[in-house]
Amino acid sequence: MSTVTPRAPAPGHPGARTQTATRTASFVLDTSILAALLAASSAPTPLYPHYQDAWNLSALTITVVFSAYSLTLLLALLTVGALSDHLGRRPVLVGALLLQAASMVLLASADGAGALIAARILQGAATGAATSAAGAALLDLEDPRRPGRSALTNSIAPVAGMAAGVLAATLLVRFAPAPTVTVYVLLAVLFTAQAIAVTFIPETAHRHAGALRSLRPQLAVPPSARRALLTAGTGVVAIWALGGFYSSLGPALVRLVAPGAPQAAGGMVFFTLTAAAALTVWTLRRTAPHTAATGGSLAVIPAAALTLSGLHGAGLPAVYGGAALAGIAFGAVSQGALRMTLASLDEQDRATTLAAYYVLSYLSMSLPAIAAGAATQHYGLGTAAHAYAIAAALLAVAALAALAVSQRRAAHSTHNDLP
Repeated sequence: MSTVTPRAPAPGHPGARTQTATRTASFVLDTSILAALLAASSAPTPLYPHYQDAWNLSALTITVVFSAYSLTLLLALLTVGALSDHLGRRPVLVGALLLQAASMVLLASADGAGALIAARILQGAATGAATSAAGAALLDLEDPRRPGRSALTNSIAPVAGMAAGVLAATLLVRFAPAPTVTVYVLLAVLFTAQAIAVTFIPETAHRHAGALRSLRPQLAVPPSARRALLTAGTGVVAIWALGGFYSSLGPALVRLVAPGAPQAAGGMVFFTLTAAAALTVWTLRRTAPHTAATGGSLAVIPAAALTLSGLHGAGLPAVYGGAALAGIAFGAVSQGALRMTLASLDEQDRATTLAAYYVLSYLSMSLPAIAAGAATQHYGLGTAAHAYAIAAALLAVAALAALAVSQRRAAHSTHNDLP
């Protein structure tokens, strides 16, 4: 069954103004959903030291708590990532947002590592379903007069949301009477309100058969997007791996470098990364995608070196400087890779392609973080940080090589096409 798209009213007609206002409201709501989902994903970061102290948790346990969310999100993307292409954006978003609100209630009531992991699993499932649907809805609402706005929003909303989430949680840790409860209660209320709001906006996707078949785990990237994703993929792995490290072990790294630093300093290091990423996405919004991805991959190398210098006497300024450079790399690569991948996609491929991109991203964020937690358990955080930084730098070098080869091929193809 397909939805019927009404004929657009003539410009200047009252109906046209109403339709424009409705599309704008839908765009803002979908953007806020993406931002809120990622804010909830980063909200626990400043609380990890509290959980470690209260429940005597190891670094490995913390990375497992962190990665339970990411790995479940991956499974959700592989199974329900394309569901909104078949059922429509609204029903998937409403169900996922209510599930997300329930996961926030579970996080607020958690009393140990097991409860945290269970809540993060539920959160990952909800986020996986909602991110692909909300991101695809933004692409549905692309304004021909403002090309590229939807891809830009898909790049900036998640990192801006992560920055807002970690900042809000850090402030609540400092000032709220019950920091491990307040932030999650506020998020639960927000997700419930968003679920209600979604029921009032128009559907943007044409329904079609195959919903049950779409639940079979698969990664289907159309040929038009495959080459771009392969070209920028190594850079995506590098920057999301850095994001995973700072999100899960960033507070512990701050403790190691500056044992006397206030607890809020641990959360603010990940805020530095995400805020720098959001600013970079906005600053480079008119930069050629290939150039942005290349510059971002190049920035990974000094970011890794600066972070490591914090372990060798440079202290917290170097750690924060490394986080800021990592954020610049994150913003540049993620924006460039997304714009390269999403170019010229048909409607029926949007949610599926976004799901594939996020699968690569969150796999890169979670598995290296678990490995770093295990290495920290056996060899110490300092040794794990050195290995992690070197691996990220090598991945960035590989990304630079792939992007350079792609650029040469494009130039050669253009030269051959000239008369």
